[in-house]
Amino acid sequence: MAEFLTTSGVTYNLERLINEATERLILVSPYLKINDRLRQLLEDRDRFKIDIRVIYGKSELQPSESKWLGEQSSIRSSYCKNLHAKCFLNESEALITSMNLYEFSQVNNQEMGILIKKVDDPELYLKVYEETSRLIRISEEVRVEVEIVPPEPTKKPAAKKAGSKKVAAEQGHCIRCGTDIPFGVERPLCDKDYRTWSRYEDVDYEEGYCHSCGEERDTTYARPLCRTCWSKHGRPKPNAIMDKA
Repeated sequence: MAEFLTTSGVTYNLERLINEATERLILVSPYLKINDRLRQLLEDRDRFKIDIRVIYGKSELQPSESKWLGEQSSIRSSYCKNLHAKCFLNESEALITSMNLYEFSQVNNQEMGILIKKVDDPELYLKVYEETSRLIRISEEVRVEVEIVPPEPTKKPAAKKAGSKKVAAEQGHCIRCGTDIPFGVERPLCDKDYRTWSRYEDVDYEEGYCHSCGEERDTTYARPLCRTCWSKHGRPKPNAIMDKA
């Protein structure tokens, strides 16, 4: 018989379901921003080389999320268009819930869920497994490669000319990949990521780095600076109008 779960029960059984997986693990969630606790559990399952599939529905992942997925040898991720279902299962249990694999949801939201055990209700478990398998088949597998970029050779600073008053441009960082770019809150993305962003022009899409200090922070195109840098730069206005260049 299926078991009804409240928020704490969903969190507890999700961790247990991951920790007890020995053959396969399927995680279906439209949004991905996995907290440190679940990352540790998944990394442990990854060491056992079990089949782990992650299906998500947000077209672009946070840079830190992509990097972490690329570092795991047994986790395969897939993008499923129009995904809204949230379901997690191993070889013996399935958890259908309202909760995303999203850090904010796991800490702040009020959630519900249904836990199905294969031994108690094999027919219902099989239906859930068949539907998640269908989602895998219609999803587009995302191959994430971790690129190691060698450091650039140190350049000798040019000698200052007498009487020169030219001020060097301030260093900025791409809010999506963290690479060095000229500082400018009106366009806080490198050329490559700006072309990707301009397809959707979502000024509230969550990015991964502060445009000024380059630290990993929750930023957006509209607010590309962390709180400290926001105050440091005189609290610039949000990017309400996008640069179309």
